[in-house]
Amino acid sequence: MTSTAHLQRDTPELFERVRALTLDLAEPLSDADATVQSMDDASPAKWHLAHTTWFFETFVLRDVPDYRVFDDRYAYLFNSYYEAEGPRHARPRRGMLTRPSLDEVRAYRAHVDAAVGEAWPYLGDAARALVELGCHHEQQHQELLLTDVLHLFAQNPLKPAVWTRSTLRLTPTPFASSAVEKRISTALDTNGAQWGEFEGGVVEVGHAAPRFSFDCEGPRHSVLLQPYALATRLVSNADWSAFIADGGYRDPRWWLSDGWAWVQRDGIEAPLYWIGEGKGFGLDGMQPLDPDAPVTHLSFFEADAYASWAGARLPTEAEWEHAAAGLDANQGQFLDTAGAVRPSDHGMFGSVWEWTGSAYRPYPGFRPAAGAVGEYNGKFMSGQFVLKGGSCATPRGHVRASYRNFFYPHQRWQFTGLRLARDL
Repeated sequence: MTSTAHLQRDTPELFERVRALTLDLAEPLSDADATVQSMDDASPAKWHLAHTTWFFETFVLRDVPDYRVFDDRYAYLFNSYYEAEGPRHARPRRGMLTRPSLDEVRAYRAHVDAAVGEAWPYLGDAARALVELGCHHEQQHQELLLTDVLHLFAQNPLKPAVWTRSTLRLTPTPFASSAVEKRISTALDTNGAQWGEFEGGVVEVGHAAPRFSFDCEGPRHSVLLQPYALATRLVSNADWSAFIADGGYRDPRWWLSDGWAWVQRDGIEAPLYWIGEGKGFGLDGMQPLDPDAPVTHLSFFEADAYASWAGARLPTEAEWEHAAAGLDANQGQFLDTAGAVRPSDHGMFGSVWEWTGSAYRPYPGFRPAAGAVGEYNGKFMSGQFVLKGGSCATPRGHVRASYRNFFYPHQRWQFTGLRLARDL
């Protein structure tokens, strides 16, 4: 899962930084804000704070001599899906946990943080690798905390803002680098976007570097790509408005059968959080939609329908990863500090997670990590689709070209969007 060479040097600083940011993200929330659960797919902010702490207590500290468990009952409350760790509180009922309080959860975090700091000099490489895994796990929950709070606040008729709107404007990040053979087509599509063209062939994908990765990112392996092109920018709010104006949500020609059934059943007419009159709801409250910004909060069904309407398709995850090879994955619109986020950049990394047309399945030769942490990715390789690149709510430094996010095709409460692909 990771090389151990850098653990002594990097991990204590990473642990401190990650744990502090999680608290900063929750700082504006009241106990009530942090307790309520808006849907089964989301978790209360308080639960995120406690679960990420339970991870360190369970997988690192319980093997430390003389460590005192903060509260024996928390193992049942804050286990997520680890069958090897025993029974747990039902996911749809996490919002019923009015106790422990938010302050008690903060005290739990402080207790575990201090214990990890004291134990670090005495931990072996395997335990230190679990601390690093726990940091990356918590970064995933930082993004989930933001998107779950956004979904929660969207249910409130007052449409409250968590933070005031940021005035940060970004310098656009590059689409591709010289590390990949490509050419930028001079022809523009009907929306004015250029296309990066790739020759294809046998290419290598999957994680191979000595630094950290999740087990599902490997092994590195060869795939055969046919010549293809990727749009140099993401689909924008203006593009999506044209899709709606052309009756995109009312025309079954563009939709997969399951997607059309979803549209009809749930009355879908626009991306999640589009409120009407050119406005959208976000962590900064109700704001005008920027027509040039990437459209977000789309399901796979919507992304696939738009691609069909546009005479294109979604890229495969191998195409996307090949196109991103050689780029600096830390460049782009990512989460650096606590605050409201809205996508605005069109680079390959950050801004919005990009749906691919690839099912989330194991790579050739995949083996789950040993022990209970082996339940982290492998057992979810059914019925979900891969997303690439990270989002404006993803902590900077968390993703890489090989990173595989995954969601079910109807889910759209994450910062999800799309980049078009086509065959050459």
